[in-house]
Amino acid sequence: MSEATCLAGHPDALTAEVAGHRLEVITDGNLRIDRILALVNGAARSIDLVMYIFDHDEAGTRVLDAMTAAAQRGVRVRAVIDSFGSSDLTDDIFAALRAAGGSVTFFSRRWRSSYLIRNHQKLLVVDDEVAVTGGFNIASAYLSGDRSLCWFDLGIVVRGPSVARMVAWFAEIHDYTAHHDGKLFLLRRLIREWPVDKGPVTWLVGGPTQRLSPWAQAVRSDLTGACQLDMAMAYFSPGQGMLRRLGRVARLGRARFIMAAKSDNAATIGASRLLYGYLLRKGATIWEYRPCKLHMKLIVIDDVVYIGTANFDMRSLFVNVELMLRVADAGFAEQMRGFIAAQREDCDNITAAAHKARAGWLTRLRWTLAWFVVGVADYTVSRRLNFGLGETDPDLEV
Repeated sequence: MSEATCLAGHPDALTAEVAGHRLEVITDGNLRIDRILALVNGAARSIDLVMYIFDHDEAGTRVLDAMTAAAQRGVRVRAVIDSFGSSDLTDDIFAALRAAGGSVTFFSRRWRSSYLIRNHQKLLVVDDEVAVTGGFNIASAYLSGDRSLCWFDLGIVVRGPSVARMVAWFAEIHDYTAHHDGKLFLLRRLIREWPVDKGPVTWLVGGPTQRLSPWAQAVRSDLTGACQLDMAMAYFSPGQGMLRRLGRVARLGRARFIMAAKSDNAATIGASRLLYGYLLRKGATIWEYRPCKLHMKLIVIDDVVYIGTANFDMRSLFVNVELMLRVADAGFAEQMRGFIAAQREDCDNITAAAHKARAGWLTRLRWTLAWFVVGVADYTVSRRLNFGLGETDPDLEV
């Protein structure tokens, strides 16, 4: 396995060369929107966008205006936007883009049982050469440098041969959304049959499956026998099977977690905190990020890094359409592990004593109810309406 070559760059970006790919991890929201606008403004042939939330705010307007200008100069512009995540949007804001020849398609626009399946991906592909993903949405809260107000997140810009996989993936998702939206059996087949290569830079997808999503299966495999685990995760409420795997790494090696102390949904914090006791008993280190709402999805397992759109909860593990980039490289893993360690000063250290002190019976009851809503009820309703009650996976245990 080749080690990443670290490159000099912006202080809010981590850059590396891995197996013929140039990777740039952007930690600052202002820099993320600058990179996005530079790519869109420089596009010569094509712009393909998949987005969960696209707000019609300052950041969204700047991106939309740049996409419209690209279409006006002859660039093919296509967007797939989730109708649930962007429920406040109206078609009329895209009138100029469409008039210039661009297309905008909404995922799961009509109410039906499959409406509960969300296209949670965030992907930008420009000229079939550059791919951008991460947890961020196109909205000012995700594209701002003020960590006291925004969502703290990551974006990764990828240049290299594997971008061709995202060109093909966008074509599949766009065709499904435009022509087969709501036909869940086709979406499930698309997820199930997506080829997973074995290279050091691999794109993994997830979606509504009977068993763990493909990206989650890869994580489960990497956790087997792992010695080090570092995770910065916005929403954390896995099933018992996956939780036990995390606990095993904590018990036999070292496991460090950064969790959210602030969120747009208090239930997700309660659901996570209910699981802290188990992880702490196994020897895990848990920090809660204080300055603002944590939104990143970053996992480092030994020499493997996962960055993308999926949370470590039941929805992202089994239900939502997700995208994760897997990079197997010791040097890159060390960079990202260092990034996680650098957040320590902005976090509260949740020791076993501190956790016990705040976990009174009423608080634990609230956490349990939150976990039930987030980890059981929401998932179970979506599953029974859309999947049937077929075979189960050990990691489903709740």
